[in-house]
Formats: sequence, C-alpha cells, structure tokens
Amino acid sequence: MAFNAAQKRYNKRVIGLSLLYTALLLPAVWLFKHHMVAGPLAWTVAILPALPIVAIFVSIGGYIVEETDEYQRILLIRQTLYAGGFMLAILTVWGFLESFDMVGHIPAYWASVLWFAGLGLGRVINRLTEGSWS
Repeated sequence: MAFNAAQKRYNKRVIGLSLLYTALLLPAVWLFKHHMVAGPLAWTVAILPALPIVAIFVSIGGYIVEETDEYQRILLIRQTLYAGGFMLAILTVWGFLESFDMVGHIPAYWASVLWFAGLGLGRVINRLTEGSWS
C-alpha cells in the first residue's frame, strides 16, 4: 500500500507521539509506584503521559486538513465519527450503571482508549462498506 505525503506525515507524527507516550508513561508509573514524587512534581509527572495522546488527537485533525484526496478525507472523518459515537455510547451507558451502583468506577482516561478502539471499529466499517483499507 502506497501512502501519500499527508499520510506519511501523519504516520510519522503518530509513531513518534506513541513512542513519546511510552517513554513518559513507564517512568511515571514507576515513580508513583515507588512513591518518589509529591506536590507539584507529582502533578507534572501525572500529566506528562497525557500530552502525547492529546497531540495524537491534534494530529488526526491535522491529517484531515492536510489530506488532499477527498475520498481518503471522508473515510477518516467517518472513522472519527464512529470513534466518537462508540466512546460516547459506552461511557454514557457505563455512567448510568455507575450512578446506580451497578458497576465500579473507571478512570477517565478510558475515554481515549475507547475512542481509539472506536477508530479501529470505524476502519473496519469503512472496509466493509467501501471495500478499501485506506
């Protein structure tokens, strides 16, 4: 599969940001597990791994803007809509179940995990409906 210029830039950004996320998350988990941070430093260490994830969301938006192939652009927009709908549906149901003490609390970062899972689901739906993995 050949990638166009916008796709190549997007892939490089996401791979780099994913590596940065890992490089920030692993030490943060270790530092908190060993009770080595407190106060303002703890806040900084806790927030740092979230920043590459936020940057991936921004990169997806940038890719939508940079993509010159209208077909590829609409496929990605559709993927992101499926991702948002998937995440919102699951978290809304979970929120009601949690409110009625039917399930336990989950950390808020699961929203992004579900969103990325929904992005994958959107890709599968695109493939099934359009016949293309692009």
